[in-house]
Amino acid sequence: MTYTRRLRLLMDTVTRKIFTIVSIVYSYPFHRKLSLMADFLYSHWIAASLKSAGKGIIVHRPIIIRGGKSIRIGNMSVVGRNGVLTAWTNYEGQELYPSIEIGDSCDFGEYIHISCTNHIIIGNGVLTGRWVTISDNSHGDSKPDSLNIPPSQRPVYSKGPIIIEDNVWIGDKATVLGGVTIGKGAIIAANSVVTHDVPPHCVVGGIPAKIISNHIK
Repeated sequence: MTYTRRLRLLMDTVTRKIFTIVSIVYSYPFHRKLSLMADFLYSHWIAASLKSAGKGIIVHRPIIIRGGKSIRIGNMSVVGRNGVLTAWTNYEGQELYPSIEIGDSCDFGEYIHISCTNHIIIGNGVLTGRWVTISDNSHGDSKPDSLNIPPSQRPVYSKGPIIIEDNVWIGDKATVLGGVTIGKGAIIAANSVVTHDVPPHCVVGGIPAKIISNHIK
């Protein structure tokens, strides 16, 4: 065994023993409790920057919020770590009038990205996985004149509002685009891109998302 390997193993053994002792005094479960308490306090701080925030909301640290006075979050809803909630009231001199309305008991996974220049309504009991994008806007449209302008300088374009009704489940890395209504109890499969309306109680998946199974009552 080489000297470097022996040294590495020795350092590993010593380090493990040190952190075993540390974990007795400051365990991971205890750390989690402290972290959740910090998130609880952080949530009250964030709530003050919103148009309205219901009772018992939890916003995990950190989060990016723009246009907070155009955002409502209902009772007992949770926003995961590294979320981005943006209601664009102005972009490159273009005046916009966005509104994000989130219902009660929603649970958004880490890295949720909600971007609004029009209107996004999310009902009660909506659940998302991680890295989900819900955006009612884009940098311009696909008309030839628009394509000659750098994307960051194009006027913001929206096909229409997004409405996500109660008890919808959206899987990891799915994207919901503008002008779409997702009916009650629908399931959006992971990695899907929703470009058209989804009927209630359906399972959809793919790019673009299509109906996989239908349980309309």
